[in-house]
Amino acid sequence: MNRFLLLLVFCLSSIISRAQVPTENSLLWEISGRGLAKPSYLFGTIHLICPTDFSLSDSLKSTLARTQQVALEMDMDDPGMMAGMMKMMNMAAGNELKKLVTEQEYQRLDRFFKDSVHVGLAMFERAKPFVLMGPLFNTVLDCQPQSYEMALVELAGKQKSEVIGIETLEEQMAIFDTIPYKDQAKMLLNLIDSLPSARKEFKSLVALYKTQNINELYGMTLKSEFGMEGNEEVMLFARNQKWIPRIRRIASAKPTFFAVGAAHLGGEKGVIALLRKSGFTVKAVN
Repeated sequence: MNRFLLLLVFCLSSIISRAQVPTENSLLWEISGRGLAKPSYLFGTIHLICPTDFSLSDSLKSTLARTQQVALEMDMDDPGMMAGMMKMMNMAAGNELKKLVTEQEYQRLDRFFKDSVHVGLAMFERAKPFVLMGPLFNTVLDCQPQSYEMALVELAGKQKSEVIGIETLEEQMAIFDTIPYKDQAKMLLNLIDSLPSARKEFKSLVALYKTQNINELYGMTLKSEFGMEGNEEVMLFARNQKWIPRIRRIASAKPTFFAVGAAHLGGEKGVIALLRKSGFTVKAVN
């Protein structure tokens, strides 16, 4: 009987968990309930995208206008952000890129950066390898990319809304100390050695983003050859869980427009499902 009850509880829990997973195709969601005086909103971004694929809908703009502040993953309106990032971009314990790769691999990386990024590796010698991924995205996208986050900062400025961060710069940069530096270096090498595949994958990701299918987007992100690499827990799931009480606190203070990477929205461990599990009503905005 006890085993039967445990099995029943497990099955019910699984059904309830699946019921919280969003099924609608939408990047924009309304958060209400649980004592909120006014709704807040949640938007899934893609951090960098070519201008030809970039779009801010009228629905998004009018929704943002109904809020009093914008909350991004980090406070990108903070004038001290770049200085802070420079202080925290280096590896701990005196690590250097040359110690993480072979001499041949280092030369290959250096040559690629000089040819494609037009800067040598010397200035990045002690930087966490993930930091080096940033300059490579222009090469992957083959365009001068735009940022949804910066566009939202600009819109917030026009309506005199404050911009805040859900997590701190220190928290976000610390993530890259929990992932072994050698693994990060391998991902860097994999990217430059597989540029055609990376471009193809990113085009597929952008196409999915434009269809607003957040669950397929989430699934593709997890399977990416150039993304999580077994670090889903630290880069996605743990952060999603940590954000829920923060979102509740921020939304309780004033109606807020939350914008996070779209891969954080879908799935049983995504922000939408977790918000619903914690008692909020979260519905798609058309």
